[in-house]
Amino acid sequence: MVAMTAPAASPGPLRDSRQCVLVIAPNWNSKTGVLSAFERTGATSDWNMRGPAIPVVLGKKGLALGLGLVDAKIGSGPRKIEGDNKAPAGIFRLGPAFGYATVRGASWIRLRYVPLTKETEGIDDFRSRYYNRLVDRSKVARVDWQTSEKMLRTDDLYKWGFFVAHNPAAIPGAGSCIFFHIWKNSSTATTGCTAMAEQDLVTLLRWLDPAAHPFLSQMPRADYQALQPKLNLPALR
Repeated sequence: MVAMTAPAASPGPLRDSRQCVLVIAPNWNSKTGVLSAFERTGATSDWNMRGPAIPVVLGKKGLALGLGLVDAKIGSGPRKIEGDNKAPAGIFRLGPAFGYATVRGASWIRLRYVPLTKETEGIDDFRSRYYNRLVDRSKVARVDWQTSEKMLRTDDLYKWGFFVAHNPAAIPGAGSCIFFHIWKNSSTATTGCTAMAEQDLVTLLRWLDPAAHPFLSQMPRADYQALQPKLNLPALR
């Protein structure tokens, strides 16, 4: 009789996660990638792909190693810094969601939702106490930032989106305000976010469930293949 070895559980902060958004790029300089959604029933269960893979666009300068949920130990790429036009590589928590709709109009989104107004700003000034946060300017006692991004745009890029928890400790200069949002088109890269077609983003937002502790795993293919078995991440198809 052959003894059967139980599947290994995901380590540490990934143990309770049952949803994984996986973005794979060809290499560190890639401006495009492919996104796949995976789900499982428990820490030792197999990951199952949900729906088809979809195309995404990444940073104008590719990818750089970010600060996330776990130490991904992928050292072959550059470190992310503020203003580098690179999307963060690593493993990150997701949320809150945001968009142009009211809270009632976005009731189908299960992540915590922030309705964007003319006062909503993403703070990229690392000298500010609000660095790497979405804030309502009208509710801040003292505006201490010199630069920020107005989140209520005149186009549809932020009609729907969600926050990627890169640099959660808000280390000055390590990069800020990273989102998933709607793309301009399939060939226009971002300033450091991950973007896709609106219908694909809406499908992703309908699926994401905070009770499942969703996370993003985003990195070049070779680095992911080396890391995948160590953290019990979804296997590449």
